Amino acid sequence: MSEIEINGMAHVILTVTRFSEARQFYKSLLPKFGMICVMDGQDFCYHVGGRTAIGIRRCDPEFSAETFQQYRVGLHHLCLRAKSRDDVDRTYELLTQINAKVVRGPEE
Repeated sequence: MSEIEINGMAHVILTVTRFSEARQFYKSLLPKFGMICVMDGQDFCYHVGGRTAIGIRRCDPEFSAETFQQYRVGLHHLCLRAKSRDDVDRTYELLTQINAKVVRGPEE
């Protein structure tokens, strides 16, 4: 059997406890990356662009007391590829302007 070729990532969905805060954060950030909000409902928000999509989903009620733990089973982090170093620096500026928690700033 020959190798199956993939063509990048179609989308990623992030399930969150503080949905309203997460939705506002991503609605501030993702359009700056050229992503368009194509769905914005009570429990789900979905942006498309840059040959991918990012969705934010409210968690089920029984998980509402849980918080993200980077080293637990599941998603470690999400990393988008920039086209230039200038884009990386501009993204860092934007993140500091919207008071995002930045674990590690731009590096060579």
